[in-house]
Amino acid sequence: MSEVLVALDVGGTGMKCALVSPSGEIVHAERHATGADRGPEAVTATILDVAEGLAGKARADGLRPVAAGVAVPGVVDETRGMAIWSSNVGFRDVPLRDLVSARLDLPAALGHDVRAGGLAEARLGAGRGAAHVLFVAIGTGIAAAHIVAGRGFAGAHGAAGEVGHVVVRPGGTPCGCGARGCLEAEASAAGVARRYASLAGTPATAAEVVAKAAAGDQVAQHVWRLTIELLAEGLLTAQALYDAEVIVLGGGLAEAGDVLLDPLRLAVRERLTFHREPRLARATLGDEAGCVGAALLALDLVGSPA
Repeated sequence: MSEVLVALDVGGTGMKCALVSPSGEIVHAERHATGADRGPEAVTATILDVAEGLAGKARADGLRPVAAGVAVPGVVDETRGMAIWSSNVGFRDVPLRDLVSARLDLPAALGHDVRAGGLAEARLGAGRGAAHVLFVAIGTGIAAAHIVAGRGFAGAHGAAGEVGHVVVRPGGTPCGCGARGCLEAEASAAGVARRYASLAGTPATAAEVVAKAAAGDQVAQHVWRLTIELLAEGLLTAQALYDAEVIVLGGGLAEAGDVLLDPLRLAVRERLTFHREPRLARATLGDEAGCVGAALLALDLVGSPA
């Protein structure tokens, strides 16, 4: 009987859920609404119900679930298996790992969503083969995961990798964290859309700004150039801290592909002093990375090779 891992990647609006083989192949996938507006207790109940349903699906299909992994946003204590805090889901000190383990009667792991995505990209995706990988997710916000030899580092309090809150423009755009000029406020997808709307007087998503820039819109081109400069400054700070071999860029803004990567490589190179230049690569696992990473966390519990 083939073994599978139950994996859930919980986001603010949706959950990506799957049965994953020990080699990282998704055998069965589902999507569910998070329903964060119902409160953290309801979200926790949904996680448990979905995980139980996945385990049941596996058994019905002649598969054997051996462990479960759940990735969530916010501050996560992976050692204790606690979802400490999350602004978009509402978790406050939820012992999610133990709740999942008790419901499924299986070993369970709890991880941070970005670190899980970084783990998947480092082991199976764009960072495969590199010992030192920094995964940077650039979407509505910006966060990073530092993966060394296939293991993620959470920091002393579960909050490592918050490069989105490196200040790149002192006194700049107000950030949700309370500071001003954070990389996330200035250069995330939300920041790109906000700056374009402010300058052009019309709303546009980050993807639309990229398209407008390619079509010759001068305001969009200005916004995109500034975004590249800001991201380069943030990544240079990250490189000074982490000395990564490869920086893997994921999240919605990375969907711009070479329109992002080519000028960003040049902008980073122009700013290098003592730093070793990292290889910049686009994430290859897409929005399945967090789910695959959750499965890898579960896999590590039972000791099977990926």
